[in-house]
Amino acid sequence: MINETILLELKRFDIPPGQRILLREVKWKEFEQILEELGEHRRAKIAYHNHSLEIMTPLPEH
Repeated sequence: MINETILLELKRFDIPPGQRILLREVKWKEFEQILEELGEHRRAKIAYHNHSLEIMTPLPEH
């Protein structure tokens, strides 16, 4: 079994409103880097718990 790491820029992801992406095995340092890349004025909601990262985009009416 080969353990590969793939690096993707977050700006390449297009998450439709009302949808989410769940990433597993995210280290705290990676989470901090993601928050920095997304910036303070992001529309996406971010949740981190037990090495899982959830990125959600709210529906337009929110």
